[in-house]
Amino acid sequence: MRALAVTAALLALGGCAAAGRGAPPPGPDGQAGGARAARRVTPAICGRISVRRTGTIHAAQATELSGLVASRRRPGVLWTHNDSGDAPRVLAVRAGGKLVGDVAIAGAQATDWEDIASRGGMLYIADIGDNGRQRDGIVVYRVPEPAAGQTTSAPAQALRLRYPDGAHDAETLLVDPRSGTLAIVTKSFDGDSGVYVAAHPSATAVTTLRLAARLRLGLGGLATAGDVSADGRVIAVRTYSGFVAWERRRGDSLARALRRTPCAGRVSLAGEGQGEALALTADGRAFLTVPEGGNPVIRRYAAR
Repeated sequence: MRALAVTAALLALGGCAAAGRGAPPPGPDGQAGGARAARRVTPAICGRISVRRTGTIHAAQATELSGLVASRRRPGVLWTHNDSGDAPRVLAVRAGGKLVGDVAIAGAQATDWEDIASRGGMLYIADIGDNGRQRDGIVVYRVPEPAAGQTTSAPAQALRLRYPDGAHDAETLLVDPRSGTLAIVTKSFDGDSGVYVAAHPSATAVTTLRLAARLRLGLGGLATAGDVSADGRVIAVRTYSGFVAWERRRGDSLARALRRTPCAGRVSLAGEGQGEALALTADGRAFLTVPEGGNPVIRRYAAR
């Protein structure tokens, strides 16, 4: 994964390309170009951005963080987890870097955890990584968001999923806070990512995902994380070097919103290191990130 990250950073051409059919070509900074793009209503995070470091996580448990989401129940808390190789657990941290929770997820296995999302008091943990594209199926674990001081979760529900067209590697999970629809964005070196959705995933049977959209992120644009704001209005997907975002229209399903052309962020994320995490704030006007590696730095990117 680290070799892929380095190669992707070299090929990312300064940011994400615009996605979708008929998308205008990206400019030198990765921003979608042309008058048509300029007239499009876009999320605030695609405009001018201020960036600041909010803290550093000095915790032995935080070695390879991959996935980040803002708590819906505990203001100021972020939930995160490690990539493959760790026990099935989630970590709670403050934006300032303080570790405030280490919770074992009962009934779960950690094959290759890649992303985390939140909806309605529940956490969704995506065991969807598959570098060799060999897994017959993938799993998203749904568990009640732990309370303060809790060290073991209630038993997780395993939402077992399979693709309709063979195995894929993926690191991005999106959960619609309105409907509960799950969307998984695949990770592809050519930047052509599939968006696979499950509107009503089952906790008792395997659910076959549906290919609902394609994101064209440009050569080297490997999708590594994403989030939907708590109000459901903003969607973001990041790569190692940049991000794209959508302002969701009234009445749009998650799939329909993702079929539209997104805006591309003006700020580069390449300097973070190996970035595989992004958490939107509740109103979608800012997001936080944390890279892999020891003593990782939390950064906040906010619309000016």
